[in-house]
Amino acid sequence: MNHKVKGLLKVLLVLAAGGAIAFTALCGIGKSKKGSAGGIRLGLDLAGGVSITYETVKENPTAEELKDTVYKLQKRVDDSGQTEAAVYQEGDNRVNVDIPGATDAEETLRELGRVGEIFFVLGTGNVTSVKTEDGWEYVLLKTIEEMKEAGDVILDGTDIQGAEAGWYQENGLTRNIVSLTLNDSGRGKFGEATTKHVGETIAIIYDGEAISVATVQEPLTEGKAQISGGFTAEEANNLATTIRVGALPLELRELRSNVVGATLGQEAIKTSLFAAAIGIALVLIFMAVRYRIMGLAADLALCIYIGLTVVCLNLLEITLTLPGLAGIILSIGMAVDANVIIFSRIQEEIGVGKTVLSAIKLGFSKAFGAIFDGNLTTLFAAVVLYILGSGTVKGFATTLALGIVLSMFTALAVTRFILYALYDAGFDKEKHYGEVKGYKELSFTKHGKKYALISGILILAGIAGMAAGKIATGDALAYGLDFKGGTSMTVLFPEEVTPSISELETAVRNAIGEEAVVSLVSESNAAVIKTQELNQEKRSTLTKYLVEQYGVNNKDEIDINSISGTVSGEMKRDAIIAVVVATLVMLIYIRLRFSNLAFAASAVIALLHDVLIVLAVYAVGRISVGNTFIACMLTIVGYSVNATIVVFDRIRENLKEQLKKESYADIVNKSIAQTFSRNIYTSLTTFFMVAALVVFGVSSIREFAIPLLAGIICGAYSSICITGLLWLKLREKFPTDEQE
Repeated sequence: MNHKVKGLLKVLLVLAAGGAIAFTALCGIGKSKKGSAGGIRLGLDLAGGVSITYETVKENPTAEELKDTVYKLQKRVDDSGQTEAAVYQEGDNRVNVDIPGATDAEETLRELGRVGEIFFVLGTGNVTSVKTEDGWEYVLLKTIEEMKEAGDVILDGTDIQGAEAGWYQENGLTRNIVSLTLNDSGRGKFGEATTKHVGETIAIIYDGEAISVATVQEPLTEGKAQISGGFTAEEANNLATTIRVGALPLELRELRSNVVGATLGQEAIKTSLFAAAIGIALVLIFMAVRYRIMGLAADLALCIYIGLTVVCLNLLEITLTLPGLAGIILSIGMAVDANVIIFSRIQEEIGVGKTVLSAIKLGFSKAFGAIFDGNLTTLFAAVVLYILGSGTVKGFATTLALGIVLSMFTALAVTRFILYALYDAGFDKEKHYGEVKGYKELSFTKHGKKYALISGILILAGIAGMAAGKIATGDALAYGLDFKGGTSMTVLFPEEVTPSISELETAVRNAIGEEAVVSLVSESNAAVIKTQELNQEKRSTLTKYLVEQYGVNNKDEIDINSISGTVSGEMKRDAIIAVVVATLVMLIYIRLRFSNLAFAASAVIALLHDVLIVLAVYAVGRISVGNTFIACMLTIVGYSVNATIVVFDRIRENLKEQLKKESYADIVNKSIAQTFSRNIYTSLTTFFMVAALVVFGVSSIREFAIPLLAGIICGAYSSICITGLLWLKLREKFPTDEQE
């Protein structure tokens, strides 16, 4: 069998595999349609879900108690796998939980668990076990109030910091346990009780029922304990979950639960999908035109990548929201970026006289370092963000990590396989691999002051915009509902009236001049309208408008409450800590890989530069700062570091081959010139994706896409004009750190 036949068979194999992935992504496998796009879990913004309102049993809870309850309940929901769920305060004694993708309120409540009160009590005289038809069960002999009066209550929910299921090996057997962690107040109480009652039992009472009874083996004075007792893994996990739920500062009871529609509406979903299709089509066309047969290989690999992403989103049950979409856009950009780096290297090798086959081998070999470093640093960041972040940050990190793994696989394995198959099939001439262009060395280093001036003006414009915003509105940035909270209005319309989301958004805008987030309640002619905090005058105006326009009874059918932001202070803190740690991990890796402190330091400054300019876009444009703001900034961080590493990789390579007559400025200029087309082409392909969202998306999508677009442009600018110059200046100041 000759090479051409083998090559054609390989191409057919790729097409068959691609077809199978496409079929799975569109239709799924089996009766459950596993892997299909239609089965992907979408967030509240894209598909709606269940909204549960809890009310505190305590009549007048303090602000601190409510704040702690919201945060702990958010962590509880995150632990259950609902990384895109939102928990926020409503009024003075209510907590709302919005669970995306759910369609059954009762089932969601069962899965989330009751939110009752938990106590650790002495078991002797308070709890006994009785035999029933289903086995043994615990029965309370006294009420909690009686146990409190007798001094038998050791701990309550306020003393518990956390509980996690775990396991250990003993005599070749796996033992499942629950590890309990107490806060400062609980440590002393538990230590004293376990010291006095060694050999006796302690029972865990949740919502009036005994859920576990354990014997005290020894004094436990360090604020940590392990609960064991022949648990299965599921039983241990359920017990840990119940303890975490019951460890809320306040006892909650369910007030109402509704199935709500997507906050962005079907129109937003359709336009976003259309925009994504346009953006991907532009990328495919560009790659094919610019890189010819290599572009065709990249296009096939990119289609396989998109199919695999869809299948994995379904199989891994990842909830997709707008922030998650940001992670996918970034990973698509990195997938294209990897191909551009490889193809540029191949063309360079052909340009210096290598054969096509040799150029392909060398292209993949020389591009591997930049691709590996860029993807690995971003993957480190995604892992840290997932571990330390919560809510939106976790959702972004999940899709980003998935995208990075798949993009590296498709770029380094699938594209390589396809390219060799096409070569064997007869595409073995230089003309098939695009126009081989040399690079023109320009003196980028001579214009450092100009670049600094441009960057300084843009950053100062952002500072001025924030100052102007602070003076005009009291806030430096235009904080949205997610950050600042606002007013929530639940409206029950007459049966004959069925307003759409867009209609209600327009109605609110016409009535009070405010933007609104609207969701429709399933199986009910009601809607939830959320706006910025409204004063009494605007509340009255909007109520009057709805009564006049839709015939709503303003006394019985309109419920108005203030709500807190879905991004709590603790979540902001978690996000900041996660971003800082992720950035440090990336920069430590850069320092170790490039053996020069100047590389890591200049990467920090370039990253800060890009973030500040995007922040300036938010400030000057008064673009709403919400959940997507966090995702946008995280995307810019990943994009900036990836672009920086490509330039650094060339500087490192050129330093090893440095000629005696070449200065460090010459090295920088040459490296920037060699990576110039990569930076432009990668930015252009990612630009296509995001620009389509700006052109075709609805207003809420544009608020997300415009800053992202600015970040892409800024990333290209900084990688060409800032990064190399920063390294040069730092290298001149700190020359002793080198090990090239």
